[in-house]
Order: sequence, then C-alpha cells, then structure tokens
Amino acid sequence: MNFDFSEEQVLLRKTVRQFVDHEIIPHMAKWELDGAFDPAIWKRLADLGLMGVCIPEKYGGSGMDYNSLAIVCEELERGDTAFRTAVSVHTGLNSMTLMQWATEEQKVKYLLPQAIGEKIGAFGLTEPGAGSDVASMSTVAVLDGDDYILNGQKTWISLCDVADHFIVFAYTDKSKKHHGISAFIVERTLDGFSSKAIKGKYGIKSGNTGELFFDNMRVPKENLLGKEGEGFKIAMSALDNGRFTVAAGAVGLSIACLEASVKYSKERQTFGKEIGRHQLVQQMIAKMEAGLQMSRLLVYRVGELKNKGVRNTRETSLAKWQACDFANKAADDAVQIHGAYGYSDEYPVARYLRNSKAPVIYEGTREIHTIMQAEYVLGYREDKTLSNMLPKWPFDE
Repeated sequence: MNFDFSEEQVLLRKTVRQFVDHEIIPHMAKWELDGAFDPAIWKRLADLGLMGVCIPEKYGGSGMDYNSLAIVCEELERGDTAFRTAVSVHTGLNSMTLMQWATEEQKVKYLLPQAIGEKIGAFGLTEPGAGSDVASMSTVAVLDGDDYILNGQKTWISLCDVADHFIVFAYTDKSKKHHGISAFIVERTLDGFSSKAIKGKYGIKSGNTGELFFDNMRVPKENLLGKEGEGFKIAMSALDNGRFTVAAGAVGLSIACLEASVKYSKERQTFGKEIGRHQLVQQMIAKMEAGLQMSRLLVYRVGELKNKGVRNTRETSLAKWQACDFANKAADDAVQIHGAYGYSDEYPVARYLRNSKAPVIYEGTREIHTIMQAEYVLGYREDKTLSNMLPKWPFDE
C-alpha cells in the first residue's frame, strides 16, 4: 500500500484546512450558542468542490478518490463535527448511494444538482423504534397506480430541515422482513411531507438533526431507488460509505484534541514548569497520538479498498468503531489536560467531548461493531472482502 499523498491531495488538505481556520473555527462559539451554522457555508463548500468530492465530473462532482473524501472529512471535523456530518450525509449516505443504485435519469435529476451544491441530500433510515434493528421499522409504502403512498416517521435525521432530497426506506412487503424493504427518493416539496428539529442535544449543537413525517405522501413510481425489496441492501451499502466518512471525521476530531492539548500544555505551568513536562500529561498526549495514527491507518486502508472496488464492510466497521472510540477518549483526555478550563466554553475541548459521543452511537453503535468483528473472526459472518487476498484466520502454513 502506498501511503504517499498525491500533489492534488496535499493541495486539497491545505485548501480545506485554510477554509476551516478562516470560515468555521472563528464562528463556532456563536454557532454553538445559536444551535445552527450560517447556511451561506453551503455555497462556499460547493465553490470548493466539496459537495461532490467522489462523484464523477460527468455528474458535477470533483472526480477525486475515496481517500480525498477522507481528507475532507478529517479537516472539516477538525473545525466541528456538524460540518463533517453534513458532508457525510449529503455525499456519503445520499449522493454516493445514488451513484451506485440510481438510474441514469435519477442521476441527472438528483445526483448532479447535489454534486454541484445546488441541492442538499439526506438519508432517512432510523425510526423511533428501529435503530440497529432495521427490520423493526414501521414506515410503509403501498403502490397505488403510478405512485407509492408513504406513511410513517423517521428520527435522528441529519439535515432534516435543510435537505431538498432524502433517500427514505419503507416496507413494501412486511411479510418478507428485510427482503420487503424498499428505498425511495423523496423530495421535500411532496404533499404530506414535514420535518421537525430535535432540540436540547448533548452535542453537535450547530448541526440540524430531527424527525421526518410522511402522511399519505405520494411518491412517483419513478422515484423507487433500485428494485422493490432491495432497500436493505441499498441501506447497508450506503452505511459502508457513511461509516467511512464518520471514521475519517473521527481522525479529524482526534487531531483537534491533540492540537489543543499540545498548545495548552506548553502555555500552562504548574510547579514551576510547563504541564507538558509532567509524565501523566505526556501519557495522555502519547495515547492521543497513538490513537490518531492507528485510526488514520485503518481509515486509509478502507479508502484504498474502496478505490479498488473491493467490498469493505468488515474493514469499514473496524475503522468506524476504533476511530470513534479513540476520538472519544482523546476528547476526554483533552478536557482533563485543560483542567477546570476544559469544563468551560473558554476552550473548545468541552465541545469536542460533547461532539465525540454521537459518532460512537450512530451508524452502528460501538456494541454492534464489536459483535460484527467477533462474528467475522469466529466465522459466523461471511467475509467477502479478503477471501482472495489474504489467508483465512487462523493463518495456515
């Protein structure tokens, strides 16, 4: 594996980092207090080509590779998780799913305006009674002439009030369980659609998160994504992309925690010396560095598999689980290093800690990924990724 970045990727990182330093970080205290960021950011992200990083130029994207998307997510989350979340949902969960599953007509109508930033895409899978257990969803779609009639509710949906297009999952045949779920492209302007933001979140306060409601909403037949009954496969393929962007963002959060902790450790003195000279502080910083580097290796390995078109569910799960756990621990240690100041909004580390918790939960909880990894190793879950690339575990001589 080649770990060298191309000139294009080096320039991309520099560009996004400068954008974050000048357009995001100076405003975060206000946006955190307001509970929303300036919507004008969307246009500036689009102007930089960041709304369609991995989408081919044919459909309005930048035509870059997956590790370029990882770089973008890293740098955006270094500013704040809300911005990485926006790109994760718009690009990872929605646009890249359209790229894989949509018809040519659907790509022209929905993917192209999203890739150039004229429209915003989102993703509706989770319900009040269906999170990790997708088959427990209650949203249904019934074919009626040239339309499907959707009824139901989704919750914890990022960009709920700002997205123009949603990929929504519903049962078309509940008797078939997972095989009876279908996917639909839903427009905000459809009659029977409404949304409502969730207030009082613990973290990612500047991000828009909430509920979607479908009340006898008519969706044209041509908005069916894939075929009837393929919804579960479509959702799982989308999560492979979404989890990749979440893992990459967690690397960025670890970077932010490390940068803030190093800076403070050199400024703050106790017992006549910089606190960075104290071994227990050094231990926390060393663990941050180790977690950061391990997370980055896991993420870029997944990026390379994606670049090669190799299925990567197992590797993506591991990267998402570990990178998010490392980021959560890094944020906790960053608050500890800052002492009482870390418990205030005077420094950004309290925000980092609040933000770090959500990625440990969404797009597969820590517990779900733990089970997945154990089942791969035990052979209870089929691994289609590396069967022709590496010897099976345990290694045979």
